[in-house]
Amino acid sequence: MTEPEDRSEPASRPEPRGPLMSPGFWLHHAALAWRQAFDRQLRPLGLTPTQFMLLASAGWLAATSARPPTQQEVADYAGADRMMTSKVLQGLVDHGLAIRQPDPADGRVKRLRPTPAGQELVRRGVRVAIDLDAEMFGPDGDSLRETLERITARARTAS
Repeated sequence: MTEPEDRSEPASRPEPRGPLMSPGFWLHHAALAWRQAFDRQLRPLGLTPTQFMLLASAGWLAATSARPPTQQEVADYAGADRMMTSKVLQGLVDHGLAIRQPDPADGRVKRLRPTPAGQELVRRGVRVAIDLDAEMFGPDGDSLRETLERITARARTAS
């Protein structure tokens, strides 16, 4: 006969206190509030937050490396799904905000860079993002960013 398994929870595990006491609950709501405000403020520029993040990521990566980034590099940097990235980037290309070209060494790989019009929109969008961050996070913004970076790094190493 085998011993019955002990299915009791470890004593060190905290008791549920309800969603209003959960940091994850408030992180979710804060992210939604930030996203809605960012969407409203980018709308006059004709960009969604996703379009801005991808275009800005492409611009930043292009400016800080020897050659324009691949679509995959842009997706990874922005934390976006590869298929969604491809679709959104096609819209940016269609609107003359980005150029997508085959890599000279591998025609299957697409390299991306913002056009001058795309660069101007990114500059204006960055100003919107900086102002919104200052408004929403105030002087605690750097400390919050550091905390979120640690959480993100921990989650990536756990998966």
